[in-house]
Amino acid sequence: MTSLLTCKEFMQELSDYLDATVDAELRRKLEVHISECPNCFVILDTTKKTIEVYKGVQPQPIPPEVYSRLMKAVEKKLAATHKPG
Repeated sequence: MTSLLTCKEFMQELSDYLDATVDAELRRKLEVHISECPNCFVILDTTKKTIEVYKGVQPQPIPPEVYSRLMKAVEKKLAATHKPG
């Protein structure tokens, strides 16, 4: 059986696959792909494990000085991308 999806197509659907929001036919195609593609299987497995690790982590507040630097960097980036002309 040949894969019905490319790796790029698999990656585009990965989030919805993990959230179980894909329809049955697409889910079947994705599962066929990961059964045949070791690279995408590893990506799926690693992503699942990463999600499990982060589910147990409590959010931490950002220190005010880090937040300030982050906002300045975002503002600078936005200003650079919205230059007229």
